[in-house]
Amino acid sequence: MDSQTQNTSLQRLQNVEKRIVKVLELAGGVMDELANPSGPRKEFINNHCREFMQLIKDIQVALRDEIKSACDYRPFEKCDYSSRVANEICCKKLEYVMSQLDAMKETMDEYHNAV
Repeated sequence: MDSQTQNTSLQRLQNVEKRIVKVLELAGGVMDELANPSGPRKEFINNHCREFMQLIKDIQVALRDEIKSACDYRPFEKCDYSSRVANEICCKKLEYVMSQLDAMKETMDEYHNAV
């Protein structure tokens, strides 16, 4: 992921964070309205709840998109760990084959000496 893509991703996540703050403010406003001694105003609560639900949907969509785009990003794509492990395994296999060949050579030498 290049720095440009990272920056735009961070900006989108910052926008999501701002929406989350707005959602909390709306929830707090509804709670204040419900605690109002003169009684809650129905239109106020309806508007806040409608806006709350819309923001929740927007947040879900934005986070889902960010998760999908993060799946394309492979932070360890330049890591050589897997190739080093594969090389190490190959070396161990080669050592094993060489030891088997040595054992076969010894067996052949013993056979020739016995004849």
